[in-house]
Amino acid sequence: QVQLVESGGGLVQAGGSLRLSCAASGRTIGSYAMAWFRQAPGKEREFVAHINWSGRNTYYTGSVKGRFTISRDNAKNTLYLQMNYLKPEDTAVYYCAADKDYGSGSNRAYDYDYWGQGTQVTVSS
Repeated sequence: QVQLVESGGGLVQAGGSLRLSCAASGRTIGSYAMAWFRQAPGKEREFVAHINWSGRNTYYTGSVKGRFTISRDNAKNTLYLQMNYLKPEDTAVYYCAADKDYGSGSNRAYDYDYWGQGTQVTVSS
């Protein structure tokens, strides 16, 4: 069993930056694909970015491409999301997720087996 704990959320002005972390415990995630999803109030959970097991391949949803960077440190069992040039529409609870079956990554929430509890990101205009 893998436990995921996100941190790094907070309140930031538009144009600012935040770095989210997702610390894994219980099992090494070095062979797992990882992802970030987010959910805004009244909206469905949406895909943000995923990264393959090695960290060499990444994929982003269009609205964050060029502003967000997903990365991982397998030695630290940790996933990151660097968010720059934040916009009010980025306001949401951000969740990290781990896929134990396939190392390549997916933008489908149902492919992921483990989820964190989420961290709130609020961007003011």
